[in-house]
Amino acid sequence: MTDFEFRTTAIYQKAMGFHAQIQTIIQEKQPHRILQDQLIRASTSIVLNIAEGYGRFHKADKRNFYVNARGSLNEVVACLDILFHSEIPTVN
Repeated sequence: MTDFEFRTTAIYQKAMGFHAQIQTIIQEKQPHRILQDQLIRASTSIVLNIAEGYGRFHKADKRNFYVNARGSLNEVVACLDILFHSEIPTVN
């Protein structure tokens, strides 16, 4: 067992992959800096909440962090909806 066992979990690895995809989308689409910042913060929050929840011993503590991660995921999806389905100008 390692001190950072959470890094081997499928959900953490998927969250890291999702965060990397968000970074790629940001580089390609170059959204307005406000939306870019929100996407980075929310996708980072997913990863961090999964990691922190994994380190908690009580189910209620774990659940709170996982619920926060899910909320951040919803936030990223809403940001992507704005990016791909609205007339928000991109930075050129």
